[in-house]
Amino acid sequence: MAARYLAALSAGASLLVLAPMATAQDHSGHAGHSAPPTQTPVADPHAGHAMPQPAPSPHAGHDMSAMAPGEDHAQDHAMTSALGPWSMSRDASGTSWQPDASEHGGIHTQAGDWSVMSHALINLTWDRQNGPRGDEKTFVSGMLMTAARRDFSDGSTLNLRAMLSPDPLMGKDGFPLLLAAGETADGVNPLIDRQHPHELVMELSASYSRRLSDTDSVFAYIGLPGEPAFGPPAFMHRMSAVDSPEAPVTHHWLDSTHIVFGVATLGWVHDTMKIEASSFRGREPDQDRYDIESPAFDSWSVRASWNPSPEWALQASYADVAAPEQLERGEDETKMSASAIHTRRLGPDGWWSSTLAWGRKTNDHDESKDAWLLESAVSPDDRWTLFARAERIETDELLPAIGGGHGALFTVAKASVGAVHDWPLAPRVRFGLGALYTINRVPAGLEPVYGGDPDGGMVFVRLKID
Repeated sequence: MAARYLAALSAGASLLVLAPMATAQDHSGHAGHSAPPTQTPVADPHAGHAMPQPAPSPHAGHDMSAMAPGEDHAQDHAMTSALGPWSMSRDASGTSWQPDASEHGGIHTQAGDWSVMSHALINLTWDRQNGPRGDEKTFVSGMLMTAARRDFSDGSTLNLRAMLSPDPLMGKDGFPLLLAAGETADGVNPLIDRQHPHELVMELSASYSRRLSDTDSVFAYIGLPGEPAFGPPAFMHRMSAVDSPEAPVTHHWLDSTHIVFGVATLGWVHDTMKIEASSFRGREPDQDRYDIESPAFDSWSVRASWNPSPEWALQASYADVAAPEQLERGEDETKMSASAIHTRRLGPDGWWSSTLAWGRKTNDHDESKDAWLLESAVSPDDRWTLFARAERIETDELLPAIGGGHGALFTVAKASVGAVHDWPLAPRVRFGLGALYTINRVPAGLEPVYGGDPDGGMVFVRLKID
């Protein structure tokens, strides 16, 4: 199965590279490291007024005069969101928002009445976590995403999105990550000091939106799997986090619901404000990372988002989750989250993006555990990116109680810093080499089992097609 899976991913990546040569003109900005979008007025064909839109990337090099018939229609829509009359650069994972000043890359092509966008990111990482509870492993991670969009004359839009991940190839026990906990590799024991792999199918979703006016729209989103309306954008989609192969230990507080098997969301947007609600399956995916699990609608969430300026994206959300943990089937959970993301341009090709987020989990026994995250990434040009993250969590999963269940509550913290350098291999294809270093802080009650404050590091190479 692994061999077939690798072949499928390779074929998909090849299609992404060949697509611009075989189909329509490329309409996208350069995701990840090209110049961030500037706010250039572009006429919106549906809204009927000029609105801020991201300027074309200086690397795209497309000639509008050379387009085939119908390609100008694709260009009109390539710059606007599939969910309403705003810049596509505001859209992040699921239905979440990031600052309008963010980059939104991908290879854009035209297939009849459909606009297609694709991109890929594959990391090969060597990971070493030190101390008595550390480990060493080489693994592959990343994602391959394609979205197809069709706009109708009445101002409505249908958008289909699929996302695959090579994560299952690393094995059910994931990769070493000190202070992380959650999910299981065998259905019996929890994963502790390890990050679980994501599903082979990370998203299969559809959305339909209808514009009500120049500033208002409504939308519906369904996914199997998909992402409900909770938390900031998932970490692998945040500009402040995407360049690091290390998952945040705050993941299960902030955005672990980004892959749920069964989600339906309804939302209303007025200008720079959005209110949305979701019904979804609360149980997190099991240890079989290759299957599609049965949908359920036993949990719900609400989220309010506000982008007060092109550089800011704010959100607050609440979720009532039914039995999220497979090993604790009878225990429900409520979650709260608030976050602020700031992204700004640095010169003609650079950008700087930061995220501050807080999350709280409360179980049936009214026991609350908080988590804080601050992360930032800066790219002065299209070659270098520097990134850093600091986290603090309250957790009772690092020393399970005898006989099962959670143990004592501890407050732990970690910080990491890293860098990656990219080299262009071909148009829309880049190879990167990077590394990061991490230090962990544990209280006196955990020092004997962790050997003090252990450190760790990762060295990685990556392939980006965008």
